[in-house]
Amino acid sequence: MRPIFQWAVGDRTIELGRRTLIMGVLNVTPDSFSDGGQFFDPGRAVEHGLQLLEQGADILDVGGESTRPGAKVEAVANTTRSSGGTSHATVVKTAVSPEEELQRVLPVISKIKRARPDALISIDTYKATVARAAVEAGAEIVNDVSGLQWDPEMKKTVAGLPCGFILMHMRGTPETWRALPPVSDMVSLVKRELRDRVQQAELAGIKRKRIVVDPGIGFGKNLEQNYPLLNRLNELQDVRMPLLVGTSRKSFIAKALEKNGIRPEPQDRLYGSLAAMMISILKGAQIVRVHDVKAAADAITVADAILNSR
Repeated sequence: MRPIFQWAVGDRTIELGRRTLIMGVLNVTPDSFSDGGQFFDPGRAVEHGLQLLEQGADILDVGGESTRPGAKVEAVANTTRSSGGTSHATVVKTAVSPEEELQRVLPVISKIKRARPDALISIDTYKATVARAAVEAGAEIVNDVSGLQWDPEMKKTVAGLPCGFILMHMRGTPETWRALPPVSDMVSLVKRELRDRVQQAELAGIKRKRIVVDPGIGFGKNLEQNYPLLNRLNELQDVRMPLLVGTSRKSFIAKALEKNGIRPEPQDRLYGSLAAMMISILKGAQIVRVHDVKAAADAITVADAILNSR
């Protein structure tokens, strides 16, 4: 049986574990790996978001900047000197400014909340200014793919916001993934670093009951490292935090499905995505992040019925 958690999200308390929650992906970007900018137009994005809710999404994850492999996101060390000595922070250079990102996501969040006031919306961002504005517009969850590692203002900002928080594990940046040094045991590394980053979040004032962790499948892990990470996902329960897993349409699925040197395009990875999703649920994930909500909802209904029959 999966552990049961109570997740504090704004004014809501959401039970995690008795059934699998579905996070539907809503990319408001021109260059997403998964949909190629299909929902960059705000009107189409709102329409698609409402459709995902009708199909069974419990959460909509709205993102205005792609962090696909190769995306130009560069984290650089910044050293400052003060009367108290030398301090180190991280500054992120990116092709998408906070202002541009907000222009993409705020109209979509606002219109979805007007149409569906009960909708639970997550903002997929690593920028503190975007997180704050999105929560003010109606988002109730901040989903930070950097796990508080890129924007030095994010810890303080999230600590002061009435929202749930998703802390994802990532190594390096999208541009540096292929050059990262090898890791002998990725599962142990992810477990240790997630535990450390949760502790950092708590020290910054983000209450533990507000946090969900994500192992970051595909983010700073080469294709082969994702398979054992999923196979041993249950070991991450040692972190004692609710777990979100996103495998939908990712490259490691395409690699497994490769035939005659040809890998299927993202939109052709549905069945492989469902297989990886089911493994993550059986290994303990309380939330799954997916593109194909209707298909995922049917599969999850059966999986939950089996899990709960114990």
